[in-house]
Amino acid sequence: MRRNTGLILGAAAVVLVLVSGVIGGLIGRASASDDAATAATCAATTVAADVLPSVVTVGVSSGTSSGNGSGEVIRDDGYILTNDHVISPAGATGSIEALFSGGQSAPAKLVGRAPRVDLAVLKVDPPNGTPVIGIGKSSTLQVGQPVVALGAPLGLSGTVTAGIVSALGRDVPVPGDGVTAILPGAVQTDASINPGNSGGALVDCAGDLIGVNTAIATVPNASGEAGGGSVGIGFAIPVDVAMVVADELIEHGSYDPPTLGVEAVPVPPAVAQQFGVPSGMYLRVVQPGGPADKAGLKTGDIVTSIDGRPMNSPESLFLATVGKKPGDQVKVQYSRDGSSGQATVTLG
Repeated sequence: MRRNTGLILGAAAVVLVLVSGVIGGLIGRASASDDAATAATCAATTVAADVLPSVVTVGVSSGTSSGNGSGEVIRDDGYILTNDHVISPAGATGSIEALFSGGQSAPAKLVGRAPRVDLAVLKVDPPNGTPVIGIGKSSTLQVGQPVVALGAPLGLSGTVTAGIVSALGRDVPVPGDGVTAILPGAVQTDASINPGNSGGALVDCAGDLIGVNTAIATVPNASGEAGGGSVGIGFAIPVDVAMVVADELIEHGSYDPPTLGVEAVPVPPAVAQQFGVPSGMYLRVVQPGGPADKAGLKTGDIVTSIDGRPMNSPESLFLATVGKKPGDQVKVQYSRDGSSGQATVTLG
């Protein structure tokens, strides 16, 4: 829970540990439901029938504690995409289990974690006939577009809610496992998301995955702590980023974004004003022979934007490259000795 942002992670493992035993009695028996207020904008009944078989409830237990989140089958050999904070309570000795919509359950093996972007991949032996969720595109989403969220809020497996994309491109910081995770360019939705939805699917009206539900905003209570329920502002990691990370976790067990080959520090606005330079990321090291060096960038340059994204925070370089692959090109705007320039950097 982050008091200053009002954001909490949408996994029952985080907020509903004390009631997981009660909720556990309901898992597998809850039926799919539509959000009556918005179902008319999307054929939610059809989406539910098509997509729910590929959505799982992820149960985690370790010692005396337990909790649940959600996930979706992204490959036909049993790979499941979920949030890192869903599985992190299992630690090194806990157990993870996947419950399928047909009532079958299977032990899950952790394939890889990416805490910095709050994603993880599991591997199970799925029941025969388990479908793979369709993969859509988040780059083509539009504000106002109808969407459907599927998962296990409060442990209620097979729950479906409907809404719209209410905003795009939110960089949302959330507490992670030993790090502050960032949801890069998150999809904001008013489809109801609650603790337990984390890791679950946000899909378009064709039933294709366009985001991984991860966090919700809440209204602080009288003591200043964030509340626990949905207020109609949820955030999902865009699928274009999530699938790049998932593929890396499956292939290598870990994820690091491609690099520009630089070390940089932010130039605060006050410092920029004092010295008459633009705000951005000051390149204190450009690695010889690295991608930035080959593109003509030099130590002392101030990078002001990458692909149009302003460089205005310590995480700016990371956010500009997360979701990209080595060999992808980015347009870098920079300032050098009072003059502006542009370089095309091929990421390494």
